[in-house]
Amino acid sequence: MNLLITIFQWLLGAVVAFVVIILVSLYIRGAFRWRPLFRIDRAIAPQDPRFLAAVKSFTSSLESTGEVINFWNTADDIQQARLDAIDSATRRIEFETFMITPGKRADDFADAIARKAVDGVSIQLLIDTYGSRKIDDKYWQRLRSVGVQVVFFNPFDWRAPANFAGRTHRKLLIIDGDRVLIGGAGVSDLWDGIEKEDDTQPWLDIEVAIRGEVVNLLSAVFQAHWQGHRLKRAGVTAIDMGAVYPTLNSAKTRDTGRSSQTLSVGSEELEPTKSPILVTLGTKPSYRDSPIETLKQTLIACARKRVWLSSPYFLPNESTRKMLITAQQAGADVRILTTSVRTDKKPVYYASYEVYGSLLRAGIKIFEYQPSMIHAKMLIIDDEWVNMGSANIDYRSFLHNDELDIVTDNAALFQHVEKTFEQGFAQCEQIGLRQWKRRSWLKHRVLGNAVRLVQWQL
Repeated sequence: MNLLITIFQWLLGAVVAFVVIILVSLYIRGAFRWRPLFRIDRAIAPQDPRFLAAVKSFTSSLESTGEVINFWNTADDIQQARLDAIDSATRRIEFETFMITPGKRADDFADAIARKAVDGVSIQLLIDTYGSRKIDDKYWQRLRSVGVQVVFFNPFDWRAPANFAGRTHRKLLIIDGDRVLIGGAGVSDLWDGIEKEDDTQPWLDIEVAIRGEVVNLLSAVFQAHWQGHRLKRAGVTAIDMGAVYPTLNSAKTRDTGRSSQTLSVGSEELEPTKSPILVTLGTKPSYRDSPIETLKQTLIACARKRVWLSSPYFLPNESTRKMLITAQQAGADVRILTTSVRTDKKPVYYASYEVYGSLLRAGIKIFEYQPSMIHAKMLIIDDEWVNMGSANIDYRSFLHNDELDIVTDNAALFQHVEKTFEQGFAQCEQIGLRQWKRRSWLKHRVLGNAVRLVQWQL
C-alpha cells in the first residue's frame, strides 16, 4: 500500500512539474501579455483615391500591378489548372505550399514536376515541414533524383523547439516569371471531399491566375523565403536574383497568359485589364506587428456598403469582432461565410460557434456551408475591393504563420469572388440567434471555450 501511495505521489509531482514548466514556458513566450486593441477612427471610404495608399502604409504591403487572366473555384479545376501551368513551363517553376498529403493529387503533382525537370526546367519547391509530415521521403527522393530542388520550411530544431509553431501557409505557383497562381488549396485528396465521413462534395476553394509586374514582385517574395534553408546533401539555399527578372522569350507559351484571352463572368466577357495589386506578407508576425491582421481589420473598418467575409477557421479576436459589429451598425451588409460541423477541425468549429453570439445580436448574418468543408479565404468590401489568399481569420494566421494575401479592385476578380460568395450562400444554413442560444453545453460551451483559452496557438 505504501508503495502505491509513493508511486502516486511521484506521478502527481511529475504532472504538477510538467504543468509548471508549460506555464513558465508560455509566460516567457509572452502568451499572457496584453494585446492592444486595434482601432481606426475616421476611416476613409474604399472609393477615396487615397484608399490604396493608406492600406499599403498601414499594412507594410508591397504595391504592383497585374492582369487577372483566370479564376477557378472547384477543387478539380484548381488542381488541373496547376498541372496545366506546370506542363506549360519552359524555363522555371517556383512553388510554395503548406499542405501536401499522400494520394492521387500529390502523385499527379509529382509526375508533372518530374516530367518538366527531365525536360530541363529549373524547379524550386518550398514545402512546409509540418504540412507535409505524412509524405514519405521516397516521394522527395524521386524528385531530387531528376534535379528538383526541394527544401522544407522550418524543420524542428531542438535548440529552439518553440519556433516549430511557425509555418508557411502560403500557396504560390510561379511559371517562367510570366504568370502566377495564388489561392488557398493544398495538394491533397482532402479537397475531393472523400476522406471525411461527413463530406458529401469536394471542398470549396478558389485560385486566381495573374500576369504582369506583380509576378516579378512575387518571385522576389518567393526567393526571399527560399534563402537560408539547408539543402539535403550540402550547402544552403540562396536568392537567385536572375529568377526574379528572367529574360522573356519572344514567343508566348500556351496557357492562360495569351493576350487575346477573355474572362467569362456569368454572361459577360471581360478583357484582362491592368489593375493595382497590393501584396501583404505575414512574415514572422508578432503580437504588435501582424500585417495580415491589420489588413483584414483595416478593410473592414473602411467598408461603407458591405463586408462579405469567408474563412474556414473563423476565430475573430475582440478587435475584429468590434469592427464587424461597427460596420453592421453603420448600415453595411455584413455576412460571414464559414464552415459547418463538416470541418476537418471540429474543436475549432465549436470555439468559432461560441463567438457567433455578439455578432448575431448585432444583426450580422452568419452562413455555414453545408455540402462539405469550405476552405476559401475571401473578403469583399463595398463594390470595389477584393482580398484573397492564404490567411484565415484566426490567431494562427495573424500571429504564427507566414501568409500571403492580395488586395485589388480588378473588376474580373471581384465579380468572380462575388459570384462564388453567392453560390456559397445558396448552399448554406443561416444561423439564427435563437438557434445559437440552444447550442450544446458540452461541445460548444465547454469544449469550445476550452479551445478559445488557447486559441492564440491554434
